[in-house]
Amino acid sequence: MTIRKTLLVAFLGLGLGASILLTGVAFVKAREALRAEIDRNVSADATALAAQIDRTMLERLQNAAVWSRLDVMQDLRIRDIDKRLSQFLADVQRGYRDAYDDLSCTDRTGQIVASSDAALLGTTPVATTPWLQTMMSGVATTLSLRGERRGVLIEVPISATVGDGMLGTLRLNLNWPAVEGLLDHAAGESGRAVVLLDGEGRAIAASRTLRRFTPSMLRPLAPWRQLAGKVMQQSGAPLFDGDVIVGAALTPEHEPFPRFDWVALVIQPVNEALAPVHRMAVTFLLLLAVIAFLTVGIALWVSRTIARPIAALTAFTQHYVQTRVLHAPASGGTGEVGQLSDAFVQMVQEIDVSQKKLIRASKLAVVGEMSAVIAHEVRTPLGIMRSSAQLLGREPAISVEGRELAGFIESETDRLNRLVSAMLDSARPRPPLYANVDFHELLPRTVGLLGAQLAKRKIDVVLDLAARDAHVECDEEQMTQVILNILMNALQILAPGGRIDARTHDDGAALVVDIADDGPGIAPDERARVFDAFFFKREGGVGLGLAIVQQIVQSHGGSIEVGESERAGALFELRIPRRRSDAR
Repeated sequence: MTIRKTLLVAFLGLGLGASILLTGVAFVKAREALRAEIDRNVSADATALAAQIDRTMLERLQNAAVWSRLDVMQDLRIRDIDKRLSQFLADVQRGYRDAYDDLSCTDRTGQIVASSDAALLGTTPVATTPWLQTMMSGVATTLSLRGERRGVLIEVPISATVGDGMLGTLRLNLNWPAVEGLLDHAAGESGRAVVLLDGEGRAIAASRTLRRFTPSMLRPLAPWRQLAGKVMQQSGAPLFDGDVIVGAALTPEHEPFPRFDWVALVIQPVNEALAPVHRMAVTFLLLLAVIAFLTVGIALWVSRTIARPIAALTAFTQHYVQTRVLHAPASGGTGEVGQLSDAFVQMVQEIDVSQKKLIRASKLAVVGEMSAVIAHEVRTPLGIMRSSAQLLGREPAISVEGRELAGFIESETDRLNRLVSAMLDSARPRPPLYANVDFHELLPRTVGLLGAQLAKRKIDVVLDLAARDAHVECDEEQMTQVILNILMNALQILAPGGRIDARTHDDGAALVVDIADDGPGIAPDERARVFDAFFFKREGGVGLGLAIVQQIVQSHGGSIEVGESERAGALFELRIPRRRSDAR
């Protein structure tokens, strides 16, 4: 695995892992807190509703007990002839607004003789089955359910104040939708349902979402009476889809008043109850996605920032090992990684330079040893051969062919002698003899030394002497040899009619001399080797000319570089310090 992948995995593991963990913990804690709050609310609402139903029913029962003892009730003896009792009942019904559907009184035969609703006078009400009997303020009170139609009827006997016996019954037909309105209010708009169960588990009132079911259809809720005082999660089937949270509360006991033993159920579907948690989960997921996106972006940037210089350094090292050619990385990065990269590149460059110097020194050492032998063993025979060839060429009896062969011997001995001299110069260079030299005089003079050869090959040399200060402390003879060797290289490689440009310009404390031609140029992969001893491409070359040039320039503290000219030929750039104190 690469260092970039390692860093990327590490950053993503730390960043995303921590984010996912924190988000998961926050979600779980929020869900638990919300669930606890829902349970508290359901329990509190069930308790409050049971207490409110209890107060309402106690108020109705107490009203019935008090009204049954009023004097106006004694009008039942005369069957309410003057309608005073009916008027009273009508006034009470209006005064209590929606508390009662109607109030009526029956005589001993069960016929209605007084009522808040005139249409009921003279009728006999349908018999009902007593549902709950209790004592209220010493008065026996009976509650009855009105069949499948939800509703409660309160019946209180009316006793005669004179004599014994019963005059009839006071009937309070409760407006049950008003009671169910309390359940609707408790249910609210949150999707909850509220049910009121009697002592036998029958549903006697329900909120709007459950009123479409008949009491018999709500019988599956009967076992939930056992949850009174608790909050539990139950299966809502068949009335609800999925699980529900059920809060149950028993109507309170108020001594000496009767206890109804009713249970108020507040039912909250789990999906709707936890809807805020689901929305929170979506929010957390979106937040996690944003965090993941930012983490990935930052991780990619950091890993690339750290790994890029290291990868570039690795590629640089591999390329150098394979080709032995130095191409420095594009960027060393910043901080410690950048410093390490720069230091490593500099170290490799210095090692490369040292290796080249060592190779050059080894070659020159070999040249020196060879030169010593050649100087002793070759020059004397060469001198004898050259002298003999000259004498032989002056003999009058020699033929034309013989004189031509003697000329060949003389010219070849001269060439061998020059080779020996070049090898000796490269092996044992002498130290420079510094003097103040004007390159604007040196360059034209050196070009003039090659005038005949340049004219013969029709090669033009164009001088562009633009330097404002061309005076340099250097060895004039050695610098002449430097310029001469570079010009000779160009002269030997150019085709007839070629061109050489020699320019000077200033570069701070150094003078720069550019010598360019329009020849075939030097391939990029060969430019680093042109200054090596015995490296040559030209037929008949020895490969010591440019090695001597570099040696002389470096001994003056300067530098020489090879590149491509404007005309796609070779370009040699000499940089020579003007003063010895400026030499590096």
